[in-house]
Amino acid sequence: MTEFGKSQLLTAKQLSNLGINIVIYPVTTLRLAMKAIEDGLATIKKEGSQASLVDGMQTRAELYELLRYEDYAKFDKAFLISSCN
Repeated sequence: MTEFGKSQLLTAKQLSNLGINIVIYPVTTLRLAMKAIEDGLATIKKEGSQASLVDGMQTRAELYELLRYEDYAKFDKAFLISSCN
């Protein structure tokens, strides 16, 4: 699904009713991120710092949880150990 196209935006339920079982939102996520970046940079320009933005940012711990960082680190370690033997 993409915004600003010719067709109307449909809900996940409407798409499901049409027989669609997966929906991606690649441009939606890009536009969300770019708007947040634009707003954040405007704040930094205005205030001279990102201090007022920190509470709204994703923490390192949240990022690692989202990415399942520890799982990949364990996999890499296991792979390294097995490839050295």
